[in-house]
Amino acid sequence: MSSSNPTALGEEPAFQPLNAEEVRSCLLKAVDFISNYYSSVESMAVLHDVKPGYLRDQLMASPPMLPSPFDDTMNELKNSVVPGITHWASPNFFAFFPSTNSAAAIAGDLIASALNTVGFSWQAAPAATEMEVLALDWLAQLLCLPTSFMSSGSGSGGGVILGTTSEAILVTLVAARDAALRRTGSGGGVTGVPRLAVYASDQTHPTFFKACRIAGFDPGNIRFIPTGPETDYGLDPTKLREAMQADVHAGFVPTYVCATVGSTSSNAVDPVGAIADVAIMFSAWVHVDAAYAGSACICPEFRHHLDGVERIDSISISPHKWLLTCLDCSCLYVRHTHRLRDSLETNPEYLKNEASESGSVTDFKDMQVGIGRRFRGLKLWMVMRTYGTAKLQEHIQRHVAMAKMFEDFVRADDRFELVVPRNFALVCFRMKASGVIKDEHADKANRLLMENLNKSGRMYLTHTIVGGRFVLRFVVGSSLQEERHVRSAWELIKNITREMLHQQQHNIAIV
Repeated sequence: MSSSNPTALGEEPAFQPLNAEEVRSCLLKAVDFISNYYSSVESMAVLHDVKPGYLRDQLMASPPMLPSPFDDTMNELKNSVVPGITHWASPNFFAFFPSTNSAAAIAGDLIASALNTVGFSWQAAPAATEMEVLALDWLAQLLCLPTSFMSSGSGSGGGVILGTTSEAILVTLVAARDAALRRTGSGGGVTGVPRLAVYASDQTHPTFFKACRIAGFDPGNIRFIPTGPETDYGLDPTKLREAMQADVHAGFVPTYVCATVGSTSSNAVDPVGAIADVAIMFSAWVHVDAAYAGSACICPEFRHHLDGVERIDSISISPHKWLLTCLDCSCLYVRHTHRLRDSLETNPEYLKNEASESGSVTDFKDMQVGIGRRFRGLKLWMVMRTYGTAKLQEHIQRHVAMAKMFEDFVRADDRFELVVPRNFALVCFRMKASGVIKDEHADKANRLLMENLNKSGRMYLTHTIVGGRFVLRFVVGSSLQEERHVRSAWELIKNITREMLHQQQHNIAIV
């Protein structure tokens, strides 16, 4: 006798990975974990002390054959994974650029993961597509971008949310490459690529060089224009014009210029309008990398850094850095979206549909490297919808004010020096060479200071090289940071510096 009941013969119930009660149970435990993490992260050592390979030693070497309670999984997460986390969320994290987050962003990302849309075309995910278009236009309005960059504008512009600025630079490089080949009569072939030259300052993020190589540009044709303190390490338009003109005389084709608003090492700002004026002379594509500092331009007092943006071809801004929208969310705006589609469009038979063929919808698959994509627009929209422009501006302004406070601390202490003028919320500083620390040992002393600070577990900062000197980078930006955390960090810096100088005065080598 047979039965349709799977348990009639003693069989286990069918596997149901999305059983509604189990989903609720797991998510409630995950939410408790997240809430507890944010309430306790301040007390955790910011920088981990684990050794490479530690996690494989603590967890099972092979996947389990049989299921186990979700609580077991969560216990391993707490006991093994969390100790190996560098706590970017910590209010004592002052390294790199921030990776901000918020309750609205976490909720948006959670819901997007649950809906699990694959929005390569409007037909595949109408709401996801239109939400992304709307969120991008909202952000463009906050930034006072020209309507030529908006989908709702009168021009042919628009945007797309990518994973990182690296992707934004890559896809615009590809579009610029193809446009230059067409302009010079090489059509869609690659024979003309060795003649194409691209330009950026020596402060530009290294992702530019990487993207150029992926896009097929000859590394020998990547021009990094030297910068110096006379321009606060910003790109000099005169030097750019001279480099581009020299390339033309040598038979090269100026193709792409990457300007930066808020460089990683020194937060240098390239003059967007002046660079655009130079590039236009050579019909070169101008992209503005404003991944970090672009978010600050929602505040009127910083918007001037984007002056001239109406003459560029593309700009990328990453709300996951400073605008409370968790990874990954990098917004690319282009003045003519067809220039991306001309290079990136793919249209296999199984993706054809009436909406796409009508030309009235956006298919984001044609503006990125891959085909599939997440519902990234939801969290960005939820952040703007929930907090409003005023609170987002307050968030940026509060961090800038705390960075200025730290800058004032450094300026008032004659043991330290500011290396470049502060822009936004990054302070570049170092211990001075003095009678105690000779000039030739200053770099080593500053490196040791950084190592001692980070080993303490009470803060984390990083370094860079500016003007050939080892420089400490102090970045305010964690979503949990308050003025007291900046003051505490400065007290720690002073105390460790005092100990180091005391050791040196008593002939105890510190370098």
